[in-house]
Amino acid sequence: MARTPKASDVTTSGEQPEPARLPPREAIVEALMRLAAEQPWNDIEIADIAREAGVTLAEFRDAYPSKGAVLGGFARMIDKQVLDGASDDLDDEPTRERLFDVLMRRLDAMDPYKPALRRIAFALRGDLLSLAALNQVALNSQRFMLASAGISTEGPLGRVKLQGVAIAFARVMEVWLEDDDPALARTMAALDREIRNGERFMERAEDVRRLTAPFRALAQSLAEGGRRRRRRDRDDRNEDEGNPLGGDPAAAI
Repeated sequence: MARTPKASDVTTSGEQPEPARLPPREAIVEALMRLAAEQPWNDIEIADIAREAGVTLAEFRDAYPSKGAVLGGFARMIDKQVLDGASDDLDDEPTRERLFDVLMRRLDAMDPYKPALRRIAFALRGDLLSLAALNQVALNSQRFMLASAGISTEGPLGRVKLQGVAIAFARVMEVWLEDDDPALARTMAALDREIRNGERFMERAEDVRRLTAPFRALAQSLAEGGRRRRRRDRDDRNEDEGNPLGGDPAAAI
């Protein structure tokens, strides 16, 4: 006698498998960006993010120390997407073209999160402490963007390059956030302008560095001589002289 099929025996044709669960760090980033696209930044609590991400507060704490730190995680996620998409197609192109391509690919990677980034940028515009922290995040990201474009960040002017690109990209982002044209004509014009301005600035900075090299060498020599004299003076003086507590700093505790 044939068994009557049960509902549990039947598989629905065309049924889609459940999407794989993101690792907690990625899930938290995605959750924050979803919430930030819909509500003011200052209204978002870490418990809201954890709930949206499907993680516990303990998992959140293990992944990030604060809501702001999740923005650093977002930046690293975008870094990885840009670097994973790098190719050698532009290796023979001028430096300007390579950097333009890298930074445009960064904007492309950020595009799905544009509504959230628009709200976040507005909320943090007057928060100097947050902006300083985000500047450090930007410097870390731009170090890898410049490396991807084949631009060195080492040497006397390396820090100047990094900060210059971070500021330039922030200016371009201001245009990009308000540029709803799919072709991004205004954004690309702004990026091209910032890169050209940066090139001119770095040329002037390199000229100044070369012209002041003899003076910097003299100043360094004088400073080293002063340090050597101070060391000799300390060696010749009793370590307890003029110090009622003696030479042990712990005696002041």
